[in-house]
Amino acid sequence: YPGIMEGNSIALKNTKHSLLSIVGEQYLQEVCAARAFMTGERQEELWAEATKEVEFFPDEFSGRLDELLEYTGKQAIDPLGDPVEGATTEAFKKATKTVKSPLSAYGFLRIGEDGRIYMVSKSEHYHAPLGHQFPGYRLIEQAKRLGIPNATHNNTRGTITRLLEEELIRTVNGIGKDDTEGLRKVLQSDAPHVINRVINLETGSLAVEAAVKQMLTRFYRLDKTYEAPMYAGKIPVFLVMADQEGGKEANYHGTTVLTQFMRGMWPEFYSLMERNGIFRVESVEINNEDDFTQKIEAFDNGKYKVAGFLHEIILMNYGGIKLTKEYLSKAYKICHAHDIPVLVDEIQSCMWSPELFLFREYGLQPDFVVVGKGFPGGEYPASRLLTTPEMDRLNLFGALVTNGQEELASLAYLITMAFAEDNKEYTRKTGDYYEKEIRKLGSDFNTIIDNVEGVRHLTTIVFKSPDDALAFTHHIDQQGVDISVQTYKANCAPASLLKIPLISSWKMIDFMIGKMRESLQKITSAT
Repeated sequence: YPGIMEGNSIALKNTKHSLLSIVGEQYLQEVCAARAFMTGERQEELWAEATKEVEFFPDEFSGRLDELLEYTGKQAIDPLGDPVEGATTEAFKKATKTVKSPLSAYGFLRIGEDGRIYMVSKSEHYHAPLGHQFPGYRLIEQAKRLGIPNATHNNTRGTITRLLEEELIRTVNGIGKDDTEGLRKVLQSDAPHVINRVINLETGSLAVEAAVKQMLTRFYRLDKTYEAPMYAGKIPVFLVMADQEGGKEANYHGTTVLTQFMRGMWPEFYSLMERNGIFRVESVEINNEDDFTQKIEAFDNGKYKVAGFLHEIILMNYGGIKLTKEYLSKAYKICHAHDIPVLVDEIQSCMWSPELFLFREYGLQPDFVVVGKGFPGGEYPASRLLTTPEMDRLNLFGALVTNGQEELASLAYLITMAFAEDNKEYTRKTGDYYEKEIRKLGSDFNTIIDNVEGVRHLTTIVFKSPDDALAFTHHIDQQGVDISVQTYKANCAPASLLKIPLISSWKMIDFMIGKMRESLQKITSAT
């Protein structure tokens, strides 16, 4: 493959882990003792299950995936006859493509209800960074075998969830695996912008909502037990990324009402809030340092106070545009100087960086980090809000999510993180190679491609016309490569969105690039 020819012969590490190596001996001994007491099973047999190693990426798994590549887009089995209609809303019905709905899935491939094989080129829309049926998740089944429950409550956070909280703090601060003293110091720190708190939630929307509520507590009391806030009487102003016409369609931070206000939804409802001085949302231009400075000068004065700056790094809901390091570095410096908390929304980018958090590659110091379903690999809905002592401002019911502390969901996090940390270099090299090949396509077909956005696995091909974007997506879909196109946002250039899994092989990448080249050649030949 070209990647190997260029010297990138690095392969995914087939590391082995047991529950013992993931969650520790003392806890597992107690788990086995408790299970033995409850069921009468022999503790020695349970311990054997607890210490049994699982291969995370065995040769037969990776080899079979590469063997199946040639069947991508082809008929594997007969189509599903008389499919169930369901009872969803009209909006969801229009969006649903049942032919692609999964009958079975394996790694970076899926068989749809039409019986065809599809490549999961969007990682199932960020849910599956390790693809489907990742072998490492067999440890979850072993945990079930030992009787470790999933359902807990906020006041019974289990050992695995508490362990995950520490692992998230370790990795978000770039602390080595064996640096227990370094982790202890961070956990005890009360210095500004040091992230050492975790709130466990179900969805990214709720995680962002919890952060917004924490920002609002500096303006309004959560309940009558709270003292007068430091900025009481000021109108809170939230800064979000603008679209290309200065509107609010470029940002996306969830589906709660507050975050929908931020992207221009509920216009009459929001207008009432703004006119009555309850709160305000202002958009800042993409990668425009001067505009950011001007917005701070205008809305961090007088009756206004900027309550927070919310941003993604890759705007995957707006053409995959990448915010530059220079822009964000200056924005953060201004925010820190003006006591403005910053939230980096890594729902889309989490796990696709070799550092597990893309903001770390930028050298940023956010006050809130939101991560989502990429971490548990699509096995469970489980998002996390990471924050600082200064912004730890909500009581229990202020951010309550009853099922946020699920133990097996936390275990899925730990498994994904272990594999990703073991394969940092593979993620970096395959991602760099993939992005370079996509950019080469952009150069070779510059008559129809305007530019390429994004970074590594998260790339976007931006076309000069919506017709060409749709034609490309149609052609590539016929080849079994499942991507999507953004042509529905009035102010966003027509773009095809891509997000390949971290387990993508060199062969898979070259296969996908080849199919893209074929599709682009068809379009240019037709024009």
